[in-house]
Amino acid sequence: MRRFAGDRLLVATHNMGKLEEMADLLAPFGVTLSSNADHGLPEPEETETTFVGNARIKAHAAAQATGLPALADDSGITIDGLGGAPGVYTADWAETPQGRDFGMAMERAWAELEAAKAPYPRLAQFRCTLVLAWPDGHDVVFEGVMPGQIVWPMRGDQGHGYDPIFQPEGHTQTFGEMDRWEKNKISHRADAFAKLIAGCFG
Repeated sequence: MRRFAGDRLLVATHNMGKLEEMADLLAPFGVTLSSNADHGLPEPEETETTFVGNARIKAHAAAQATGLPALADDSGITIDGLGGAPGVYTADWAETPQGRDFGMAMERAWAELEAAKAPYPRLAQFRCTLVLAWPDGHDVVFEGVMPGQIVWPMRGDQGHGYDPIFQPEGHTQTFGEMDRWEKNKISHRADAFAKLIAGCFG
């Protein structure tokens, strides 16, 4: 396992919310974070069929373009009753000509579970894969998982994506009903980050 020895890290994203969340998690280590937007980098095309494959594309593209170590994540939801779908296509299910509509994506997920007569509880997992890549081509991979179940109807207006239909294991609220910071402490991203920090920063 390679340790992170520098003081500058590029987070391969244009999502400022994600950058803020990662900056908060890495604050104790004195690392200055920047994003793809700060370096004028485009989003590379995600052509892989796995979370780790797509995270690798993003991390290595950013590291090669800037000469900085780069951290990328790819995340989504896998639903057992749908054979693991939508998986890497989590965001694609929400795409419309007018932008992303996650209400539509959640309705599709439930309709497909109903059509499949999936048994209860309708188990699902939020998954996050982090890849930390160096300019020399080396990388390390950390995977985080939050198990839970799909519920209907949608509950809560916090969070984003599929949060209103995902009830994490051991909790009675959906992610959509939870306080953002409370959710961030137990999420799939928190799980992956704890492993990253223990492996490369701790």
